[in-house]
Amino acid sequence: MLRNFQILYKWSLCPFQNHRITNALIFYSKCYPNQIKCAGPGRNVFTSPPLLKSQQSESSKAPVPLRMRLLVSCIIGGAAVGVWSYLRWEKQEKKKLERIQQLRILAVGQGDFNLSDHKGQPCSKKDFKGSWVLMYFGFTHCPDICPDELEKLSSAVSLLDKDPALPPILPIFITVDPERDSVEALAKYVSEFHPRLKGLTGTSEQVKAVAQAYRVYFSAGPRDEDNDYIIDHTVHIYLLNPDGLFTDYYNRSKNEQEIAESVKRHMSTYKSVFS
Repeated sequence: MLRNFQILYKWSLCPFQNHRITNALIFYSKCYPNQIKCAGPGRNVFTSPPLLKSQQSESSKAPVPLRMRLLVSCIIGGAAVGVWSYLRWEKQEKKKLERIQQLRILAVGQGDFNLSDHKGQPCSKKDFKGSWVLMYFGFTHCPDICPDELEKLSSAVSLLDKDPALPPILPIFITVDPERDSVEALAKYVSEFHPRLKGLTGTSEQVKAVAQAYRVYFSAGPRDEDNDYIIDHTVHIYLLNPDGLFTDYYNRSKNEQEIAESVKRHMSTYKSVFS
């Protein structure tokens, strides 16, 4: 049949052929639309026969189900998050090691000290061994900064107290104004904050020695007509580990939640240097 169609097509190109041949060619093209395309003279008008349905299914790939695509996307996304988390953790560990090295170079908090607590009992650094300590230097006549920082320190301790798996934190307040901050004055002052807050004072020489050990600057300003004065001093909260070693510090930009989270991280990675 195809051979006959080719003959008819060639004849139809001749202007002298009967118009019936042309009509036959048109009829054949309507009956077999998948085997012929319109073409000009000299071109092959035949196409390959259509594939069977079974052949079409074998030659074409089945579409990937939506569930499978979502599963693959989740796996790839999870892997990316895992890599990002690891890189972040590695970066934080590197910063921590660099910070520890810097603290060792500074030798902050080295040596012992001898002060008196707000109950009049002698107190030294060795009395804090075995406990995590948050320590702040200030003075009871401070109008705003010291109360705010001690309130923040107390709130951080309270947040940590909510986790029964964590050891209790010992909050300490060391005065830089021994002239006015007597044992009685400290006792009244620390009672306004956390119930475990311990106030420490001493002679001018003793206070100066402990301040120097922790790189705390303080200087009394001019006195007014009432003999009152303000003391300019370093505003840091210090963290000491159970070995009594200076571990970290927090400035005014850190809030109680950030301090508590930082203390938790230090607790989780703590290893005694004496073990």
